[in-house]
Amino acid sequence: MKISPLAGKPPPPSILIDVPNLIKAYSTGIPDPSIPDQRVAFGTSGHRGSSLDKSFNENHILAISQAICLYRKQQKIDGPLFLGMDTHALSGPALKSALEVLSANGVTVMLSLDDEYTPTPTISHAILTYNRGRKSQLADGIVITPSHNPPAEGGFKYNLTNGGPAEANITNWIQEKANEFLENKMSGVKRIPFDKALSTAKRHNYLKAYVADLGNVIDMEAIRKSKIRIGVDPLGGAGVHYWKPIAEMYGINLTVVRETVDPTFRFMTVDWDGKIRMDPSSPYAMQGLIGMKDRFDIAFACDTDHDRHGIVTKSSGLLPPNHYLSAAILYLFQHRPNWNQKVAVGKTLVSSQMIDRVTAKLGRKLYEVPVGFKWFVDGLFNGSLGFGGEESAGASFIRLDGSVWTTDKDGIILALLSAEMTAKLGRDPGEIYNDLIREFGEPIYSRVEAPATPEQKEKLKALVPENVHSKKLAGEEIRSILTKAPGNGAPIGGLKVEAANGWFAARPSGTEDIYKIYGESFLGKDHLDRILKEAQTIVDQSLKAN
Repeated sequence: MKISPLAGKPPPPSILIDVPNLIKAYSTGIPDPSIPDQRVAFGTSGHRGSSLDKSFNENHILAISQAICLYRKQQKIDGPLFLGMDTHALSGPALKSALEVLSANGVTVMLSLDDEYTPTPTISHAILTYNRGRKSQLADGIVITPSHNPPAEGGFKYNLTNGGPAEANITNWIQEKANEFLENKMSGVKRIPFDKALSTAKRHNYLKAYVADLGNVIDMEAIRKSKIRIGVDPLGGAGVHYWKPIAEMYGINLTVVRETVDPTFRFMTVDWDGKIRMDPSSPYAMQGLIGMKDRFDIAFACDTDHDRHGIVTKSSGLLPPNHYLSAAILYLFQHRPNWNQKVAVGKTLVSSQMIDRVTAKLGRKLYEVPVGFKWFVDGLFNGSLGFGGEESAGASFIRLDGSVWTTDKDGIILALLSAEMTAKLGRDPGEIYNDLIREFGEPIYSRVEAPATPEQKEKLKALVPENVHSKKLAGEEIRSILTKAPGNGAPIGGLKVEAANGWFAARPSGTEDIYKIYGESFLGKDHLDRILKEAQTIVDQSLKAN
């Protein structure tokens, strides 16, 4: 990746968004459904785009909201809908549009008390809490957020009655219906004025309900007794007003280092590519908190909707997500005595093989799935998974008693877990990970990109193991070739090749004419370089063979 000269520095005024212009474009821009980039398109985390390029405009949200109403009616979902948003500039306008349609369709919408921002995990938590013990009139939800994406973007995600992100077959149905509304110039979309819609909505105290329950998933008493110094940067996101109530309710020594909310996000440092991105796993975006690491025993940040985490340790600075996930899994499965011994560890195919080794050490089952948190929802919901995590710093885990907490990513509990680990062990997660290196070796992980035509991308999705004719990877015997996830047999939309001390996975991009190659080696950088180089050759040869 080519690193921008702006990376890690405060943003110059020239790259800040014009908020009024962005919002005006949301209401005035009319998407053209004959142009692919202007259609509704649900990726792994809902529909995303910007009003500036007509990929996230009012018509998109009206159409998606009406499609969700049709889906609810078809599935006989007639309970309330929990609706929340983050601090991106387009989130407020999108919430108003959605409310106008939902209310017009007779849906009881649960809005946040005092219009407080709503972290993604609080929506999942609210759905699960409401539905517990119910057989009918079940609730679902919508989260309005593009996650950690740049300030000009908006996002819209539908969560099911199990609290988790909707599966692909459902989002494909919603996407198809929404695009029909766009094609028919919004005919069939019901809508009432905002003031009238607002009068029909009910209020829910997401903050109080979520914060009061945290002691059932994190050992808050251990954190309180330890008096460790904790620093948190909400990165101007939806959890900005959650952290002080958490500190006050549980009596922990926590300092919020910044409470600024500004839709330009001018307080961030610029990410690797010269864009502002609220990514708590990026060392470029996290320069502010990294610089404060010696002020605290443990520090952390969450992205704009607080479903991702970034952990800053005294010992190691900002931990790469794979490092923290490995340490967190080791800790959790040794410090949750009420968890069932059959509870498994969930990881995505492109997460570190260190997790495999930790899981084997713990004597637990590994549940390896394709990319996307949706694959963990059922397991977290029914308690067969104790933990589910992605290499992109998204994870969640079950309560102390082994029951479901959230079925969507939860950056808040992953952040607080780092404080629990530090409090109970007297050592931070960076030190725990270094113990794992001494035991299992030090993996080096990287991701690169290679050009691919749309036709090649489709071929990559359709590969089968027989298309790969190579016997070795970087000098080692290939021991497995995967095009389906071993955990659930679902297609991975690409290829994963494993050897004893290294692996690579190749997946096509959903938005660009490239494919991504993830690779890892336990034998050093030179070995990883060989893996990545050979990976491109293997993929190219396999595409020709297909």
